Amino acid sequence: MTLDLAKFAKEKGIKYFMVTFTDLFGGQRAKLVPAQAIGEMQTEGAGFAGFATWLDLTPAHPDMLAVPDPNSVIQLPWKPEVAWLAGNCVMDDELVAQAPRNVLNKLIGEAADMGLRVKTGVEAEFFLLTPEGDQIADHFDTAEKPCYDQQAVMRRYDVITQICDHMLELGWNPYQNDHEDANGQFEMNWEYDDVLATADKHSFFKFMTKSVAEQHGLRATFMPKPIEGLTGNGCHAHISVWDMDGKNNLFADDRKELGLADKGRHFLGGIMKHASALAAITNPTVNSYKRINAPRTISGATWAPNTVTWTGNNRTHMVRVPAPGRFELRLADGAANPYLLQAVILAAGLDGMRNELDPGKRYDIDMYQDGHKIKGAPRLPLNLLDAIRTFEKDKGLQQALGKEFSGAYVKMRMQEWNAFCAHFTQWERENTLDV
Repeated sequence: MTLDLAKFAKEKGIKYFMVTFTDLFGGQRAKLVPAQAIGEMQTEGAGFAGFATWLDLTPAHPDMLAVPDPNSVIQLPWKPEVAWLAGNCVMDDELVAQAPRNVLNKLIGEAADMGLRVKTGVEAEFFLLTPEGDQIADHFDTAEKPCYDQQAVMRRYDVITQICDHMLELGWNPYQNDHEDANGQFEMNWEYDDVLATADKHSFFKFMTKSVAEQHGLRATFMPKPIEGLTGNGCHAHISVWDMDGKNNLFADDRKELGLADKGRHFLGGIMKHASALAAITNPTVNSYKRINAPRTISGATWAPNTVTWTGNNRTHMVRVPAPGRFELRLADGAANPYLLQAVILAAGLDGMRNELDPGKRYDIDMYQDGHKIKGAPRLPLNLLDAIRTFEKDKGLQQALGKEFSGAYVKMRMQEWNAFCAHFTQWERENTLDV
């Protein structure tokens, strides 16, 4: 039964709805709709000029409508008269094929046709910086190995607990919060869910974290590598596949290696096959490659992969299997689009299941210490251009994600890369002025 948003507003004391969508670059776009207008908006959608966002559209295109999904509604815990809604983008009565949430919904439908229900959880890392974003906000947070630093996390108690309290209120079942491996960096974990619910929560979490930080005079960033020399922001994804009832984990089999069933190995095989192309979406910015190809950080390790390998419970590889019935993809970073991250996981994994792909040899070595000893394992892209070119060559992955989406994504990212290359940097001046 579809939730009546007008009735919901009266029951909850909602004055305004934020009807939102996420564009190709992960930009969160919204219109603030008075509750008295939400009845019509629930059917017709809120109008946007798509060209004014990061979508491959022109000023000549007709209005793009974000039709809210009532199942996604979240009442803002810090401003309860406002409710947030994820929208599905429509133009001329057709779904916009390049819109990230639509891409994900298409793949969820394909999984359902195969009798599969994919569940994921994400670990969204972030930094708390000064309002200008140029340095860590906590001047006492200077330890060489700051991970799990209890003094540092308690100095940010008000921020972290406010966010966690909000998640508790929303029923997300958060279960741990910690200071991460970089100075000024934190991670907050909540319970895994169906991929669409996880993507919506991930999107809302970024909005909520930034909003709460601003209330405390701080700036939260999910930028992959905001501070040189420190560990970057990852966004690890834990993946499992269930039957349609959500009762039986199809990845779990105690008789198999690491407790990972054949279906799990095949899904993993798809991830491994497409890994280098995945990077264009899981690591979508110029800055992303300062994280996955970084030199050793001050703490001693980057905690990021640079080679396509998998393992058991070992954090130095791209994929690890920490427990039976699931695996962790450690490739993505904080810039990953919440919807496209889940979509590309499904696209690669479903290909692996359809074609019964094998993930290849498992390695248990310390990749940071002995990775050079592995011969033949593909290296991840060195920069965004390499990632885009690899994605362009992976026709199977492009087809799975959709031709219109793939074309738009490559075009927009290439524009970004070209803009970066045209930018004159201080490094160039310092190193070539006297050539």
